[in-house]
Amino acid sequence: MSKYSKLKSSPSAAVRANLDYPVIDTDVHTNDFTPALEDYIAHYGGVKLVDELRKAESSRLNPKSEGKDWYQQTPEERQNNRTIRSPWWARVTRNTLDLATYTLPALLYERQAEQGSDYSVLFPNNALAAAGASKENRQLLQRAINHYHADIYRKYSDRLTVVAGIPMTTPQEAIEELEFAVKTLGLKVANIPGGVRRPIKAIADKYPADQFPEIGKYASYIDFFGLDSEYDYDPFWAKAVELGVPITTHYGSQGWTGRSSISNYMNNHIGHFADGSQAFAKALFFGGVTRRFPQLRVGMLEGGADWGAHVYIHLVDRFSKRSLEGLQNYNPDLANPDELFELFAEYGGEITQGHSLSKEELTKSVLGASFNRHSRSPVGSELEDFGAAGIQSIEDIRDRWVNSFFFGSESDDRTIAAAFNDKANPLGVKLNAIYSSDVGHWDVPDLTAPLAESWDLVREGVISEADFKAYVFGNPYKFYTEANPDFFKGTAVESKLPKTESQVENKTLVGV
Repeated sequence: MSKYSKLKSSPSAAVRANLDYPVIDTDVHTNDFTPALEDYIAHYGGVKLVDELRKAESSRLNPKSEGKDWYQQTPEERQNNRTIRSPWWARVTRNTLDLATYTLPALLYERQAEQGSDYSVLFPNNALAAAGASKENRQLLQRAINHYHADIYRKYSDRLTVVAGIPMTTPQEAIEELEFAVKTLGLKVANIPGGVRRPIKAIADKYPADQFPEIGKYASYIDFFGLDSEYDYDPFWAKAVELGVPITTHYGSQGWTGRSSISNYMNNHIGHFADGSQAFAKALFFGGVTRRFPQLRVGMLEGGADWGAHVYIHLVDRFSKRSLEGLQNYNPDLANPDELFELFAEYGGEITQGHSLSKEELTKSVLGASFNRHSRSPVGSELEDFGAAGIQSIEDIRDRWVNSFFFGSESDDRTIAAAFNDKANPLGVKLNAIYSSDVGHWDVPDLTAPLAESWDLVREGVISEADFKAYVFGNPYKFYTEANPDFFKGTAVESKLPKTESQVENKTLVGV
């Protein structure tokens, strides 16, 4: 045991000691040792590619207006440019041991027991830095970053696996990098952005970016790869299923309307992962991606699980009202002119005095406030918001939402109770909440604490012991193995799987 070990004092290690099933952490963040990473990238593309990395990192971490980032601007400049307050002091620093742990693979591997984890999926903070690079160098830089991470973590693969960052600007680009990551580098989890910002064509054609660069910064929309996408991303989803790769994302919404404060980071931060992930997941659902690819497994991390339950409940509620059958309640052609005329004749009184209308005119007048706003009524597939998703019943909603999506919940997130509330969730289901410690970011000042914090939710009655098991083991295991049955082959998880479910259920946790 290392002289730096805190195993005896780790509350999470104490919790793990009383479990007879492994703990799978789906979200650990690591820092890169910059000189080593840049040397590696230079081997791929020389100084030019290193410069691309630096520019991409600067653009991502320090949004600028008029060539100045937030800290260089005066309050008046921030107001005039609406420069949002970007994240600051986002890494653990006072805990020097943890700071080194997130940067050194050997130390992180050694301290897995202190974390209370048997297996961790790692998300380097630079995993998707290439997304901000130029079109010419984006793929090469992403490939170099993935190759570096694959190499430095390969020898620790029985307990640690690093994600492959996959750019999604076009499906072909994504497919090429996914195949390289899996077939050449041996990586087995993909981390993608949940959306790509694109120019609005009608505006871009009128104001070309090379002549009006400022307009392009604001006249844009976000493509979420499913509904209304500019490209057909089905070949990418098909490739992910073929290769057995679970898809993950940490997609946030800071900078979106309502999350664009120019002074307050917390105002922009709270709930932003949930909002970004919700937009991404709904696009896949309504775009029919989860219908066409029922084997696809998608994990949305850091946003909690309560939003997944919220959307699931509202999908069911809205389908009952807005299915093709339910829509007939609002079909203007089904209003009864005779009955309406009789009711107005009997109860209209002074409100209709001085107005003599025929039945047809009266009906048109009453319906006009709601239905005459458009040039015509929708027809055919225009009526089917649930059409592309192929929803015929609430069971279809369950299969294409609950089965396909997994929701990363951090250790102290009490809203996880909504995911496991089978009394509120339609059809009595529990959503797939997965343990995502977020170790490495500012909300985890001590890596020995998260699993113990999750166990506190059991002690306080927020979730049951069975829910806890599903959260830290059952659901993460399902997420990875439903995509790839051999995901845990040769790992510490495989060697610690419970022999039978009955043995697991009969054990009572004591002394924690």
